[in-house]
This record gives sequence, structure tokens and C-alpha cells, in this order.
Amino acid sequence: MSTHNVWTHKGTFLLAAVGSAVGLGNLWRFPYLTGENGGGAFILVYALTIFAVGIPILIAETMLGRNSRRSPIMGMRFLTRTHNTSRAWESIGWLGAASAFLILSFYSVIAGWAIHYTWQMLTGSLVGADAETISAGFDALLASPALLTLYHTLFIIASGLIVGMGIHKGIESGLRIIMPALFIILLVVLAYGVTNGDFRAAASFLFTFNIADLSLEGWLAAMGQSFFTLSLGMGAIMAYGAYMSSEISLTRTALAIAVVDTAVAMVAGLAIFSLVFGAGLDAGQGPGLMFVTLPLAFAEMPFGALVGGVFFILVLGAAISSSISLIEPVAAFLVERFDLTRPQAVFAMVLASWALGLLTVASFNVYAEGTIFHTLFGRSAFEFIELLTNIFMPLGGLLIALFAGWALTHSEVMKEMRTNETWFAIWRLLVRFVAPAAVAFVFLRAIPQVEGYLIPAIGALVIVGAFAAGRTFLVDDSQG
Repeated sequence: MSTHNVWTHKGTFLLAAVGSAVGLGNLWRFPYLTGENGGGAFILVYALTIFAVGIPILIAETMLGRNSRRSPIMGMRFLTRTHNTSRAWESIGWLGAASAFLILSFYSVIAGWAIHYTWQMLTGSLVGADAETISAGFDALLASPALLTLYHTLFIIASGLIVGMGIHKGIESGLRIIMPALFIILLVVLAYGVTNGDFRAAASFLFTFNIADLSLEGWLAAMGQSFFTLSLGMGAIMAYGAYMSSEISLTRTALAIAVVDTAVAMVAGLAIFSLVFGAGLDAGQGPGLMFVTLPLAFAEMPFGALVGGVFFILVLGAAISSSISLIEPVAAFLVERFDLTRPQAVFAMVLASWALGLLTVASFNVYAEGTIFHTLFGRSAFEFIELLTNIFMPLGGLLIALFAGWALTHSEVMKEMRTNETWFAIWRLLVRFVAPAAVAFVFLRAIPQVEGYLIPAIGALVIVGAFAAGRTFLVDDSQG
């Protein structure tokens, strides 16, 4: 990757960032979390946090990428040197790369389930199936290491091929086809839900705001989802920002990304819950909503097999648009640091992540219990890897906010944001104080199952980050 690569078209960064953000988090995690936490009240907290926390950090992460014109790791190394700050801030790049690598390993396995259900739907295997049959089929899928490994392999190879073709021929060309197709398919599924489901019940469920229905855990889940849905803290936005034209407004682009991402989540929620309620099923089914409840809804509706197949193609496309953004930060680093060709770098990243993904595959069957992970951490390998990402991503986002808020000069920020002093002051207040506090609160409080010795360790990292931020405050802002 050349450090001077720029997207061919001005709108490509928007497509790339939306593609990174729109994935299983919108189509799978958002609907089931909404269902578990009372609907509209959850969405209200989610939307408020998007605009108070998500957008400021999104602007900050993009700004760091565009300012450095390098991969996240090499970019942070460059920025710490040019801003005369501690090299400890390079940890932002390493945390992002580690998060991307770890997430891809299990994301690919879970996304692979959609390959299975696409085939099941299009062949009509689930037509007329009852709840017991569909639930047993899902259990059988998880119990088969061979099937999970096959789907995991197919999915990660497809993602790797796109990234391996390069910034313009691979990622850019792929996104220009995938993203419009995803939006069209999503609208088709919504239209089908309106026609064959219970759209009124879905709209009432999603948009009836009753804060009393939302527990503290629900508040935390909504805040956490608003952070994770924008792909913050995992290097993807910083990597894509490095290819963003200097002429494009960061503020308007970040707002557009947040609006499109939230709109996709809302439309997906309306489509999914229209089908769920139309079939008389329970909206609070948790993670099984997409792979048990929805197939059951499709099985009972006219033309359900065809529309179900189209829906799972949508899931696959959204997952691939996210997975290519997970490969890019590490691949870009390998190209810059070790002078590998892009195909070599992508192959190394994908192979390593595929191998780690086999632990997730085994976590659902042969190593479901009784492993060293259960002994040491009280959880499966998949749950432990997911736990690490739930720590690394918010921590990375917190440090991004602190570095951008305290180390970058007034003139640098104004040059990148191309905005007025009022919005600059609001952004700096949010990114210096509000966003770090909210992110720290979410990831310290939202992991109650973490063993006691980890909480002090995480807390210490937050304190160290805040201390380092105070140190960068000594940077002479008059330079701007």
C-alpha cells in the first residue's frame, strides 16, 4: 500500500465506512438486543449515544488516518513523533490491529452460518418446517466442526480475495457493487415484511419510547452497541481514512455515516420484526433471532424460501463488507513495515486469522467445555476471544478520543474538519471529556462476568491513558 493512495471517488470513503459499519451488528446484534431490551427505549439511548459519543470518535479516528496517510500502527508511530508525545500512544494502532485480527477470526465463523442458511432457504429445505425442526437444524450445524470449518474457510477466502486485489480494483470496486445491492435487498425484504408480516406491531415495538422499560443493563447495551456499530477502535476507520481525499469534510461525512448506519439498523429492525410478529413469534429470542426465529418465520410465509434466501444473501454481503475492513489495517501494516506485496500481506493475515478461527469452531462442539480456557477464564475460547475484543476496542476508542482531543493542534483539527469555531468547540468538549468517560463506563460496567483481577487491570489502563492525555496537554496549542 502506498502511503499516498487516495480513493478514486470522493464518495468511496463514505461507502467504505458504511460498509465497515453495516454488518452483523446491524442485521443480527441490533435487532436481538432491541428485542431483549424493550424496543423503543433502547433505540432512544442508542441514537443519543451515536451522536454524543460515536460521531466525535468517528471524526477523531478518521482524522488520525488522514493526517498520517499510513496504516494505523505506522500512522500512530508517525503522529507520536511529529507531535512530540510519548510512544505509548502507538498502542492505539496495535490495539486496533489486534482487535481487527481477533474479530475476523470469529466473525468469519459466524458469518459462515449465513452460507448454510442461504443454501437451506434457496433449496426449499426449510419450507413448512416447525420450530423444533429448525432449532434442531441449528444445533446440528453448531455440532459439526467440518461444516463450520468449510463455511469459515469459504467466507474468509472471499473476503481475502477482494482485499488482495488492491485499494481500487478490490475494495473500491467491490464496495460499489456490494453496498447498493445491499440497500436494494434490504428494501425488498422490508417490502415483503410489510406485505406478509405485521408492520404495525413492528413499528410500535421499535418506536414506542418508555424509558421505564429499560434496565441499567439495557442502557449499557444500547451505549455499547452505538460504539461497536460504527466499527470504532479496530483500525478500519483509521485505515480507510488514510485514503480519504483532503478536500472532503470530515464532519459532514461522519454525520452521513452515522445516519446511514442507523437507518440501515432501523430498516433491518422493521423488516425483521414485521416477519417475527407476523408469524406470531417472540421478539426477545436473543442471538437465535436470525438463525432460528427468522428461518421459522420464512418457513411459514408465502414465497418464504425465496425471500429467506435473498435475506441471507444480504447478511453475507453485509458481513463481507465488514470483514474486508478487518483485513485492511493489518495487511496495510505488513505492506508498509515488511515491504510485502499486497497479496502476500493479505494471505498472511487471512491465514493466521483463519487458524485462530478454528478455536471458535471447536468452541461450539468438540471443545465446548473442559478446556484450558474454561479452567483459567471460566469461558470457551470463542467467548474469551470475544471478551478480549470487548476490552481492546473501547480502550482503543478511548485513547483515540484522548489523543485527537489533546494532542492535535487547533489548526490541524480546523484544517481536517473544515468547520466553524462553534462546532469545533463542541467536538473538542465531547472528544476530550464526554466520549472517553462514556466509553470507559460502558466497557468497565458492561463486562460483569470478568474475573475480579481483570477489572483493576482495565481500570489501571484507563487511568494511565488519562494521565498520558494530560501529558500531551502540554503540547503548545499556540502552534496552531
